[in-house]
Amino acid sequence: MRSFTDRVSEIDISGIRKMFEAAGTDSINLGLGEPDFPTPAHICDAAVDAIRRGFTRYTPGAGIPELKSALSEKFLRDNNISVTPDEIIVTSGASEALHIAMQALVEPGDDVLIPDPGFVSYSALSRIAGGRVIGVPLVDLLLDPDVVAEHITPNTKVLFVNSPSNPCGSVQSKKEIQAFAELAEDYDFTIISDEVYEFLIYEGEHISPAQFTDNVITVNAASKTYSMTGWRLGYLAARHEYIEQFFKVHQYVQACASSVAQAAALAAVTGSQDCVRDMREKFRKRRDILLKGLREMGVECPTPNGAFYLFPRVGDGDRVASELAERGVITVPGSAFGSYSREHIRISYAASEADIMRALDIMGDVLL
Repeated sequence: MRSFTDRVSEIDISGIRKMFEAAGTDSINLGLGEPDFPTPAHICDAAVDAIRRGFTRYTPGAGIPELKSALSEKFLRDNNISVTPDEIIVTSGASEALHIAMQALVEPGDDVLIPDPGFVSYSALSRIAGGRVIGVPLVDLLLDPDVVAEHITPNTKVLFVNSPSNPCGSVQSKKEIQAFAELAEDYDFTIISDEVYEFLIYEGEHISPAQFTDNVITVNAASKTYSMTGWRLGYLAARHEYIEQFFKVHQYVQACASSVAQAAALAAVTGSQDCVRDMREKFRKRRDILLKGLREMGVECPTPNGAFYLFPRVGDGDRVASELAERGVITVPGSAFGSYSREHIRISYAASEADIMRALDIMGDVLL
């Protein structure tokens, strides 16, 4: 029998992916974190043009200069962060950006602080890198600086911050983000700030911790903002000392991001942002429909201020998710996101209003 490394063998398949793979063709899928809108036409046109003019070869490893320059301007405009093009690596999705950062930062024996509940990749990538995962319980579905401080150890190397968050849809305040930055300075660890939902905010504002400290890796992607999940185009920004080491991993893992996806992302970042605003308002309407329906059932569900997820408390999340799946509604049990959320399920409202209304009717049979 073959022997595999413990760091991989002990990792389970993503709970999100399990539910997605189990979904029947007639199921209403409220489980996957993927916008259901088509990629905007001007972005697709840029990709087609790139193919037709033969832009299909390797690009510079860290990304094409035009895209990195556009991202540098984007960081200053949208995040109030001064980042040079040389401080940016274009990656194959935010997933690769997270992976190469962890591979360069974390060694066996290092502690990694992750929100609990938090996105499923943080724990798995920490273990693959050899780190020890320390779950930080959320307070009212938010990462609390005082609770983070209580979990810092002499071996703490990384803190994951995700605002707006997956799975909760929570948006951290400027005061909280600044407090995380101060902790990173005081205890000399690195914040990995996952900002892929930055433009999907309904109340509050998006604040990047890189405004307050250089001990930050800012990770983002075109996936959620421009409905480009399958294009696999992400990027990270950090100071030169980080970039030098991250690029070593990137060049052997991926060589470069897709040339065509980079051309599309350039059109996305530099083109009209009306598509983003339109998508956000449609998500807001869907959120409100779901919230109203769940609350009429008596389900406890805080209002998410960002992303496109609800995280209601339903009792036994595993049982409820299973019963809903049997009736054709796919959600994700809270246990997929950590040990402190077993009473929850995650519901994605990246689905049509008609499907959401149908799903609410079925949920009423299970939750009432």
